[in-house]
Amino acid sequence: MRTRTAVGAALLVVATLAGCGAEEGATSGKQPSAKASPSADCSDTSLSQSEWVKSCAGDGEEAGTGGDGADGAPPAGETVHVLGDPALTVGDQGAGVLEMTPTSVVFTEKSDGNAPSKDVFVVVTVKKRPTTAAPAEESSPMGSGGWQWKAPDGQALSEGDGESYNVVLSDFNTSGVIQPGSFVWDAEAFDLTAAQAKAGTLVYVDGEGVAHQWKMPEQNAGPQVAEVKKDLSTVG
Repeated sequence: MRTRTAVGAALLVVATLAGCGAEEGATSGKQPSAKASPSADCSDTSLSQSEWVKSCAGDGEEAGTGGDGADGAPPAGETVHVLGDPALTVGDQGAGVLEMTPTSVVFTEKSDGNAPSKDVFVVVTVKKRPTTAAPAEESSPMGSGGWQWKAPDGQALSEGDGESYNVVLSDFNTSGVIQPGSFVWDAEAFDLTAAQAKAGTLVYVDGEGVAHQWKMPEQNAGPQVAEVKKDLSTVG
């Protein structure tokens, strides 16, 4: 009889302790932390997001959130190049690939006797080279493509507007299809106010509608400046 009583007492103690633990957990609201599955390789980049969250994310924090609800990826943004940087662009109507490299910029108040309708002509020389085995042509401004100058206030101005269509450089004047294994020199000219020309951005929209951008210097720059100025018949 004493044996049964002792067993009963022991069971009562265990039940009481278990009940206290459950009550404490309920009071605190804490749940056991999730543990990484020993069968999952958390460094395996082929794991799906759901698998990673289930097996590798601990302390109730989802993978890739950084604890702040963000997706962990850098903010989406556009690459802005500088003068001299090449950019791979899709050719007209999606055919071929052209490497576009703006190399020099010249600011001038006249071009072979022609004056701008605003304050200044801005001329940018561009090296254009196919990088595929197929010929390529730059996108046409008659469609959604072509060259623009983006002013500091965001206004986009098209190449050839105003009196800039009169800016013609003999050494930088090529159009049409460019054959693979070769390159050409061309120039884009803009008729701008002084405010539009300052700290502007050169923009090229390619054959797939993608805008490529280059931040331009505020003064003459690049290896072709002297040649361009001679071509423009300008001094200083």
